[in-house]
Amino acid sequence: MLGQELVRRMGRKPEYDVLATGRDAKPRFTGGSCGYTRLDITRETDVQRIFDDFEPDIVINAAAMTQVDACESDREQCWRVNADAVDILARCCRDHGARLIQVSTDFIFDGKDGPYKEDARPNPISYYGRSKLAGENNARTAGTNRWAIVRTVLVFGAPQADGRSNFVTWVHDKLKSGQRIQVVTDQWRTPTWVVDLADGIERIVRFRKSGVFHISGRDLLSVNVFAHRIAEVAGLEPTLIEEATKHTFSQPAERPEKTGFIILKAETELGFKPHDMTTAIRHTLGLEPPDDVLPHI
Repeated sequence: MLGQELVRRMGRKPEYDVLATGRDAKPRFTGGSCGYTRLDITRETDVQRIFDDFEPDIVINAAAMTQVDACESDREQCWRVNADAVDILARCCRDHGARLIQVSTDFIFDGKDGPYKEDARPNPISYYGRSKLAGENNARTAGTNRWAIVRTVLVFGAPQADGRSNFVTWVHDKLKSGQRIQVVTDQWRTPTWVVDLADGIERIVRFRKSGVFHISGRDLLSVNVFAHRIAEVAGLEPTLIEEATKHTFSQPAERPEKTGFIILKAETELGFKPHDMTTAIRHTLGLEPPDDVLPHI
């Protein structure tokens, strides 16, 4: 979903020559002018070939194994994708003089002191979180002032063909079909519209920024309240949303209780201004006319 939005946004700007990659033989997106090639970033020889052929100035790594419970049960694959592959990318960037932008997560924090600033001390409580923190550390080896880490939270949006569902589309589809859903009240986040996330990343590229940036929405709310906001915007029945806690579900991976981000650094240094949540939900669900949703200037 993020890759698709980056292609849509940056592929239309004449100052960027974009090469999109993915594990599929053909791309899952339309719109935006760019090339596409198949790539598994865990295969070092394939990554090296891309660097030799395309000679990128900037690499944005939006690839990750993000299914938190799957990461807990398949730790080898999780580490290979979220940590080792970033090491490969960082070494190639260092050798070729390219910059690396690594996308990371609020799950590197334990959720005891959220919302978090960029200099907060990480303390992941899941294997997914530990693998993403290792990926951050590997990204830093790309070279002095040649890396940026973009942490984000609970990303939602409208993916194109065959894209994975996300929380907003999941809640909408369940409620629209009349199904009851259980949503936790004891996990707090600052949900992030993928359009805003891509805008923040493009600004890091444009202004040649390095370091850590927190990019998310402004609203800190429980996941249950977020589900009610979705129902309200979509005109669906909120009584189908039942309260739950982490103890309601049997999940292999621990989730942090209260994360969310303080985005003052991104606002100050990048001019980042996330859209309001109602606008973001309406566009995600197709309740607004399809347009390019220009970033705030």
